Parts: sequence; structure tokens; C-alpha cells
Amino acid sequence: MAELAFIDWLRQHVRIDPRVVVGMGDDAAAVKFRSDQPVLITTDMLLEGSCFILAEAGPRLVGRKAMAVNLSDVAAMAGKPVAAVVSVGLPRSAPQAVAEELFLGMQELARAFDTLIVGGDTNSWDGPLVINVTLLGEPTGAGPVCRHGAEPGDWLFVTGPLGGSLAGHHLTFTPRVREAMLLHEHYRLKAMIDLSDGLGLDLHRLCQESACGARLRAAAIPLAEAARTPPDARSSLEHALGDGEDFELLFAAAPGTGKQLLAEQPLLKPFGATLHHIGECQAQGMEIVGADGTILPLKPSGYEHAFGG
Repeated sequence: MAELAFIDWLRQHVRIDPRVVVGMGDDAAAVKFRSDQPVLITTDMLLEGSCFILAEAGPRLVGRKAMAVNLSDVAAMAGKPVAAVVSVGLPRSAPQAVAEELFLGMQELARAFDTLIVGGDTNSWDGPLVINVTLLGEPTGAGPVCRHGAEPGDWLFVTGPLGGSLAGHHLTFTPRVREAMLLHEHYRLKAMIDLSDGLGLDLHRLCQESACGARLRAAAIPLAEAARTPPDARSSLEHALGDGEDFELLFAAAPGTGKQLLAEQPLLKPFGATLHHIGECQAQGMEIVGADGTILPLKPSGYEHAFGG
């Protein structure tokens, strides 16, 4: 498989769109954005053996996940995805069908969210598959929802069950892009993050940026079916807090807004999302209240890449 031949194949499969001024074939793409808005930019790299096992998942699901994790980042800002560029390091031994299936997996999900794949880079090497997507988007409504706006007393919500990644949810999840934009249109979301590394760790990140603490209620944390019958000695709650790659949204809202959200949450039913009020922000300290009422420290459990051996 030659790179130029693969690029020709790609150009036959990307759609023409008036927002794309310059597409594949030049040194850079040119995409129209509204001039009065900032551009949201996110990027994620997926590594074979760490983020997926190609022989088990297959290239189409891997491509889908590569696009989905970036869409989830834009959802966490309540933004609208617009365009993506993709870089792939293909194993030299991989047949052309692997590259094509990767693209088709990305394209399928990109189209579902009106997102354009406008270019990228393709390399081959003697190592395993590496895929990186950079996604550009634009804010909606009142602007981006960041991690730093939560305050003591705010209610904490998640948009769905947690702990299902070990059963393959990390490959098949649907990013909460539409839900985030709808919520942002109707309510004031004070801080938000997507749960990519685990509720325990990602909540710590949100609270660190907001300079506050939090107290969760264990009984209120929704469990994925896979977490209800854990495959190891860890409890269902430990899986929900620390497995990561749930890709639900965690957000903070004022108590009054929170009451409205619970009363009006059928608004989200067409998307399959259900809001769960799992705790509150507090001035300091990270805690979780057990089913028996015991208050325990909430550890930053989740997945972190390690460096330096």
C-alpha cells in the first residue's frame, strides 16, 4: 500500500462541504468558522496495547473510538464539533483494509455529529498502530463550559451509568455532544468535565480547577450493568469510581438549577441520557458517604499515564 494511493482513496470518500475552503491535497486545510467566536481545539492519541487491542476490537471500532473521545472533549465544553484532522502510524504489515476500516469507523461517527474529516497524515513503521485525532469546534450559547466555575453548595450530576468500560463500552459509547448543547441552551452549567479517566480522578480535576471540594453519596452513583457483577475482587463502587473511559459528563449546577434539571430531565430522554444527582461541592475536602452513612476520603482513583519508569 502506497501513501499516495491511500490518500486518493480517502479523497474519494470524504464529502464535499461549503465550510471546507481547502480540503485534502494541500499542506493545510482551510475551514470556515464564524469570525466572532473562538475555536475549540482538542486532540487525543490512542495507542495499541494501551487504549485498544486491535485484534480484539477490529479497526472500525478503533477508528470510531478515536473520533468519539475527541467528540466527548468538545461535549465537555458544551461545544459544537466542526472539523477533524487525523494522523495514523500504521504497522508496515497492516493491509490496506486496516487503514480503510479505521477511516470508515471515524467517518461514521463524524457524520452523525456533522463533523468534517478534512486531512491529516499517514505514516508506516515497525511498531503497533497509533492514531491521533485533532478536533476543532465552536462554542455555543453562553460560551465554553470550563472546569473552573463550580462553587461550594453546587449540585454534582452525571449523565449516565459508570463502570462499563471493561465490558467494551469504551469502544461503543456515544459522545454526549447533543445532550451538552441542549443542557447549555436551557440551563446554566457552572463547570463540566467528561469522565475519561474515572469519576474519582476527574472529579478531583474539576474541583482543583474550581478551588473547592466535593462530597459524593455512594448510593447515588449510577452503576453500569458490567459494574454490578465485577470480574475481580474490587467492589462495584470501586469500578464506577476508578475504571475510567465511561465518557459520561460530570457537571456542577446551582441548587435551584439542579431542582429544575431533575424535574425536567425528560428533555434528555430522546438521547438515552439520564441525569443523576450524585453529590455536592463543598469548601474543601474530597469525601464520599457510604451506604451506612460513614464518611470516607474520596481518593483520586482512575487511570493516569506514568512517565519516567
